[in-house]
Amino acid sequence: MSAQRRSQNAWLAQRARAITPREPAMFRKILIANRGEIACRIARTCQRLGIAVAGVHSSVDRDALHTAVIGESIGIGGATATESYLRIDAVIDAARRSGAQAIHPGYGFLAENPEFARAVEAAGLVFIGPTPEVIERLGNKASAKAEARAAGVPVLGGGEQASFDSELVAAWARALPLPVLLKPAAGGGGKGMHVVWQTQALPEAISTAMREARSSFGDPALIVEPYVERGRHVEVQIAGDGRGEVIHLFERECTLQRRHQKLIEEAPAAPLPAGLREHLLADAVRLAQRLHYRGVGTVEFLVSGDRHWFLEVNPRLQVEHPVTEEVTGVDIVELMLRVAAGKGLPLRQSEVVLRGHAVEARVCAEDAEHGFMPSTGEIVEVMFPARDVRVETGVRAGSVVTPYYDSMLAKLIVRAPDRQTALDRLALALGDTRVFGVTTNCSFLQHLIALPQTRDGSFHTRSVDEALLKQIGVDGTPLSLLAAAAAWWLLEARKAGAGYGAWSAPDVTGWHMHAGDEPVTAVPTLLLRDGAKLHEIRFGLPAPDGQMLVQVGQERVLLSLRRIGEQWRLGVGDDVQTVAIAHRDGRLFVQAPGSSHQLEAIGYLARAAAANVTSGELRTPMMGTILQTHAAVGDTLRVGDVVVTMESMKMELKICAEHDGVLRSLTVVAGQTVERGLVVALVDAIEAE
Repeated sequence: MSAQRRSQNAWLAQRARAITPREPAMFRKILIANRGEIACRIARTCQRLGIAVAGVHSSVDRDALHTAVIGESIGIGGATATESYLRIDAVIDAARRSGAQAIHPGYGFLAENPEFARAVEAAGLVFIGPTPEVIERLGNKASAKAEARAAGVPVLGGGEQASFDSELVAAWARALPLPVLLKPAAGGGGKGMHVVWQTQALPEAISTAMREARSSFGDPALIVEPYVERGRHVEVQIAGDGRGEVIHLFERECTLQRRHQKLIEEAPAAPLPAGLREHLLADAVRLAQRLHYRGVGTVEFLVSGDRHWFLEVNPRLQVEHPVTEEVTGVDIVELMLRVAAGKGLPLRQSEVVLRGHAVEARVCAEDAEHGFMPSTGEIVEVMFPARDVRVETGVRAGSVVTPYYDSMLAKLIVRAPDRQTALDRLALALGDTRVFGVTTNCSFLQHLIALPQTRDGSFHTRSVDEALLKQIGVDGTPLSLLAAAAAWWLLEARKAGAGYGAWSAPDVTGWHMHAGDEPVTAVPTLLLRDGAKLHEIRFGLPAPDGQMLVQVGQERVLLSLRRIGEQWRLGVGDDVQTVAIAHRDGRLFVQAPGSSHQLEAIGYLARAAAANVTSGELRTPMMGTILQTHAAVGDTLRVGDVVVTMESMKMELKICAEHDGVLRSLTVVAGQTVERGLVVALVDAIEAE
C-alpha cells in the first residue's frame, strides 16, 4: 500500500466520528457512477465501512487510477461524457451487472439529474442522494430561486425561468441592467457561466454557454441573473433525513475563483460581519426543512457587506466537502450512506462543533502563464506531500490527462488551529507538489495564497480575474532555471540518448571545439522554447569543480548542478536551491521552490523550423474536438481573426490568425478529434507594399 493511501486511511480512521457502535454494513455493495478523485474518495469510505464497491469507466479511462482503487470497473462507452458517464442506461446496466444495491453519483455528470434518480429507483436500486422531486426543484437553478423566495430567503432578481431558446434568453438579458450572468440551469462547478457586459456580445455568449452546458450536463437551458461584481461566495453544508430534520455543518468560503470556477476553499469562512453567519445558517436550514431534504447538499449565497442573497442549491456532494470534514470531524460520504440506507441523521446539531481552520487548493492541468490554457498529455512523474496534508487525487505517474473531462488533477487540504497557519501550510504543500508531463497551476496558487487580499479576506469573486491576476503576472522562466535546464539536457538527456557518437564526449558542447578566447561555442547547441520565447543556448567546457558556463541568449550564467537523490542542487554564485528536472519527448520539466515550468528542447539542426514562429501554420494547442470552422480557403484574414474553435476540458479555445493573410488550406472539420500540435490551417502572409 502506498504512503499516500496509508495516510488517507489513517485520516479516515482518526477523523470519522464514531457516532454509534459498529453495526452491519448499510449496503452490501454500491456502484460509484463517477471517475477521478471523487470515485477514489467514495470508495475509501465504503471500504472502511465494509461495503463492496464497483465502478465505471469510459474507453479512455480503462487504466485510470479510480479503476485500480475500486478494483471492479465496468466499461460504459466512448471517450466523451455524453458517450459514457452521462448515459443513464449504461450506468444502470453496470449496477445490475455488478450486483450493486445502490448508486452513488459523486458530483458532476448525472449527480443532479432527476431523470437519473428516477431511473435508479425504477430499477429497484437506491439513489444515494436527494429524492428525484427535490433534485428537480433544487437542482434546476430557476426553480430553486422560486423555492428560496417561498422560504423567505433573500434572492436576486431574474433567474426564475430557464430556456434553451437563444432568442428568449437574449430577451431576458436585455430586460436586466448590464452586466448580466448567463448560467446553465442544470449542473454546477462554474461550467458554462458567462458574464455579458455589452448587448452586442449576447448572441455569441449565449451560443457558447449553451454548448458548454450541453457538453457538461446534457442540458443546454440557461437562466439570466444580474451580475454582482464585488461579492463573496459563501456556502452552507446541510444534511437532512428526508423527514423534516435538517442540520448544518457550518459554512465554507469559496470566493477565490477564476472564470466562476473555484480555486481555493476554506472552512469556516474568512471573517464575516457580525450576525451574518447566523443568518446564512438559518436560511439554509429553513430552505432544506421546507422541502424535507434527504441526504447532503450545499446552499450557496452571494455576500456583499452585511447583505446576502440566495444563489443556488447543489443537491449533491461538493468538490470542497473535505474542508468541512476536517473542521467538524464528520465523514460526509458516510453520512450520505447512512441517510440513504434509512438510518436517519447520525448526529444532532448540538454535536457539530468547529475545530480549527481548513483550506483546500484545486491542482488543475492548466497553464496560468498563458491564459490558463488547459494542458493535456501523459503525466511523467507525480509526487504529493506525504505528511500533514490530505491529498485527494485521481492521477498517478502514467495517467493520461485527456481533453474530455474537467482539468482538476488533485485537491490538497490542510488543517491548522487558525486561518493564517492553514494558509502557510497549504503554500508549503503546493511547493512540495510535483507533476511533470502537464502544466499545472501550483505556482499560481502559491502566489494567490501569498497576496494581502487573500490573507486579510478582502477578496471578492472577481479578484483573480481582475486585480490579483494582474499583480501576479509571470514573465516566463527565470534565467537561472533556463540555464539549469540547458545544463541538465547536456549532462543527462544527451548522455542517455543513443547515436550521439562523438557528441557524447564530455569536452564537446556544440558544433565546434573551443578555440580562441571565447569561453562558449560560437554556434548554439540547443534552443529552448519557453512559451512564445525562443532562447539560443551556448555552453562552455565543464570545469573540474563541476561548474559550467551557460549562455542563454546574450546572458551568461556560471552554475553548478549536482544530483541529490532524485533532485538536483543548483548553485549560481552564492545562491543555492534544490530543483527537480525531468525530460520526455523533447520537453523539459523544471521545478524550483515556488515555481514550475515546462520548456521545449530543440536541437540546433531544427533551428530554422523552430524560429519560424510566423510560418502561417495554425496548430492545435492541445488535444480536443473541433467545434466550428469560421473561414474558407481563399478568405482574406486579419491578425486575430478566429479560424477554428475547438473544445478541450469543457472549455472553448479559439485558434486565430497570427498575421494578415489569405487562408491557403484548412484541414479539419467540425466534430473531428485532434491531437496536440496538429496543423489545422495555413495562412499565406500578405506582403507589405
